[in-house]
Amino acid sequence: MMTVTVTGTGTARVAPDSAVVRLSAVARGDGVAEAYESMSSAAGAVVEVARRHTEQRRIASVGITVWPWHDHSGTRLGYEARHAFAIGCADLASAGAMLGELAAGIGDALAVDGVGLEVTEDHGAGDKAREAAFHDARDRAAALARLAGAGLGAVQTIVEGDAGQGGPGPMPRMAMAHGGGAIEPGEATVTSTVTVVWELAY
Repeated sequence: MMTVTVTGTGTARVAPDSAVVRLSAVARGDGVAEAYESMSSAAGAVVEVARRHTEQRRIASVGITVWPWHDHSGTRLGYEARHAFAIGCADLASAGAMLGELAAGIGDALAVDGVGLEVTEDHGAGDKAREAAFHDARDRAAALARLAGAGLGAVQTIVEGDAGQGGPGPMPRMAMAHGGGAIEPGEATVTSTVTVVWELAY
């Protein structure tokens, strides 16, 4: 029995619906203790605000550092302390509101390192991508079969490849406003691949 094996790829678009905000509480001081104490106060405020916008289990410390702080000429001016967080928010509105409240309440002690958008509910995008991948494989297989003077017979095997979702290409615009903010979701791409083996029908 002669067969043809083809891998197809399909994609579907979906709007991200949740966010992971990476930010830090930052403070400087003449000595290590002063910098660390100020940073700890700001970090406590970060957690307090974050709890109003997400669950405690989604607030994670990802690093605490203290190092010498120098000016552009290399002269030591003191020390800088930083407490980095990754904070997951169930929806984009909560993430925007949290950032707005942090900016207003913590001010210069806040450093926003980035906002990553995620898809938790694909609303059928995965199924659409899988279907598109199968159709792509079938079209490719049919074209190859024609070149061989044959048609497509029964499907012998179907293997689904790694299906993943990519984030939006550009970083989303983030508008900050007094008391809140808005994060634009844009679109994410859900991708599926399938490898299908057809019997060649002569």
